[in-house]
Amino acid sequence: MSLIYVLNGPNLNLLGKRQPHIYGHETLADVEADCRKLALELGHEIRFHQSNREYEIIDWIHEAREDGAGIVINPAAFTHTSLAILDALNTFEGPVIEIHISNVHKRESFRHHSFVSHRADGVLAGLGTEGYQLGIRRVATMLTAPKKE
Repeated sequence: MSLIYVLNGPNLNLLGKRQPHIYGHETLADVEADCRKLALELGHEIRFHQSNREYEIIDWIHEAREDGAGIVINPAAFTHTSLAILDALNTFEGPVIEIHISNVHKRESFRHHSFVSHRADGVLAGLGTEGYQLGIRRVATMLTAPKKE
C-alpha cells in the first residue's frame, strides 16, 4: 500500500463557501472523503493536508520525500508565485499531478502561468473537484507502471 499525499494551498479551506459559481458547493471535507474512498479502492492510502502557509506545504513535500510515493497538489494561488514550492517538488522523486478546480486558462491572465507545472507529470484543470480523483488515479497508474530505462 503506497502513500499518496494530497496537498492543498491557500483558501481551499473555504471550498464550498468561497465563490461557489467558480469552485462549486463541495467542501474540502467532501473532497477528502472522496479521495480517501478512492485511494482505498485502489489499494493506496492518502495523507490529506491544506494550508494557507507556504512553508507548511513545503514541509509536507519534504515529508513526502521520506514516506510518500506520489503527490497530488492543488497549490491554489501559490501556483503562480512560489518558486519555493517548485524547488521542493524538484526534490521529490515520485509522480506529481497538479490540480486546479477551475479552468485557470479561462480566467485572469496572471493565472495562466504555473511554476508547479515545471515539475508536474500532469496537470488537470477545469474538471471541478473530480480532478482530485483523476489525479489520484493517475498517480496510482504511474506507481504500478513499469519503469522506463
